[in-house]
Amino acid sequence: MTLFLGGILTGTAQQTGEEELGAWYMYFGMNRISERLSVHTEVQFRLYETTDNFNQLLLRTGLNYHINPNAILTGGYAYIDTDPSFESDEALVNNIKEHRIFQQFILTNKVWELLFEHRYRLEQRFITVENEDSPFFERNTEHRARYRLQVMLPLTDTFFLNFYDEVFINLQNNIFDQNRLYFAGGIHLTENSNVQIGYLKNHFNTRVFDRVQIGFFYNPDLRDTFKKAKTKNKTSLNRS
Repeated sequence: MTLFLGGILTGTAQQTGEEELGAWYMYFGMNRISERLSVHTEVQFRLYETTDNFNQLLLRTGLNYHINPNAILTGGYAYIDTDPSFESDEALVNNIKEHRIFQQFILTNKVWELLFEHRYRLEQRFITVENEDSPFFERNTEHRARYRLQVMLPLTDTFFLNFYDEVFINLQNNIFDQNRLYFAGGIHLTENSNVQIGYLKNHFNTRVFDRVQIGFFYNPDLRDTFKKAKTKNKTSLNRS
């Protein structure tokens, strides 16, 4: 399947949009619901150009288990809809839809003022490639491993810098999938929310894409809300 997708993109190499500066607009949330559990929510809207030419929609959610303040286990699901053709005014040759299951483990630590995060992720990818000019489609399953090293440097109580490098490894056929190098500046809007504006260099085997990233991060603590709802339900049951 990796070779098949590579053939799609190589066949339209002059139209990959590699020379364009694209953009990813993103939302990430970690919604704490108990001492040990939180819910991950994520939306990413990716464009071949900064404000036009749809490339990919990614929706991801998961359940986090907080082992301790520095270690989190997660299991979740993602849906990805991809348009691999750069020229938006041309008929689509193929449309790629993916259902993905993932497991990840996050470790964090602090050295001096630097905040380190190590993220290890496994993905089971169920991919369907549809051809608009044909009733036929191809389905396949792929497995992938990812490792991301992220470093955050607080500048003040409000401003910070964020850097990460993430490598993607296929567990079949071509081992190297891609590498993402990212640098951003961030602003804390409130105690549990921030905005990051950054630059991503996305390396594939034969292509390199430059992307602006604008991300909104919101991590509300909903534990009191759930406790109040639980108490209210108990009170109602006792009265009945």
